Amino acid sequence: MVFLIQNTLNRDSAAIHVKLDELVHVTEEARDQLIGVEHLGDKQLERLRQAEEDDADSDVTSDRSRR
Repeated sequence: MVFLIQNTLNRDSAAIHVKLDELVHVTEEARDQLIGVEHLGDKQLERLRQAEEDDADSDVTSDRSRR
């Protein structure tokens, strides 16, 4: 039973990734390089996550300074 539930969750997760990849692909501002990042190792994902957070923080800071 646990195997069946895990298999369903894995399939659902894969389907969500395909849908998100499509959204990234068709959004002009998005970076296509992010498609498939779920296949990276833990350390690579953590570096990427931190870089995205830092980028978002700098965007918020620059938006505030324009006001």
